[in-house]
Amino acid sequence: QVQLVESGGGSVEAGGSLRLSCAASGCSYSRNAMGWFRRAPGKERERVASISNSGSTSYADSVKGRFTISKDNAKNMLYLQMDSLKPEDTAMYYCAAAAAGSLLGPIGCWGQGTQVTVSS
Repeated sequence: QVQLVESGGGSVEAGGSLRLSCAASGCSYSRNAMGWFRRAPGKERERVASISNSGSTSYADSVKGRFTISKDNAKNMLYLQMDSLKPEDTAMYYCAAAAAGSLLGPIGCWGQGTQVTVSS
């Protein structure tokens, strides 16, 4: 059963923008902290951005100033606005919701992923 559904990935040239969306209506943990992770081929999974249930945000150093995470609780949607994209941002991006507390703990829901490819 798919609990989180991502969309918005695609191919873009360096310097371009993409907006990822995550529909969270199927996840019972969507009121907890949520965020975006990514995994590039041959690399470890990386937490890109997160937003707490109070709205506090945090970002990986590699995306600070370029990516913006936001959440629409009324629509049960999570977003990731990605600007000034670089080839090193190429990865599969996953939406996630914490089972409790922060995303440093157990993950309650994962999405299936959406591919982002940035060409130079």
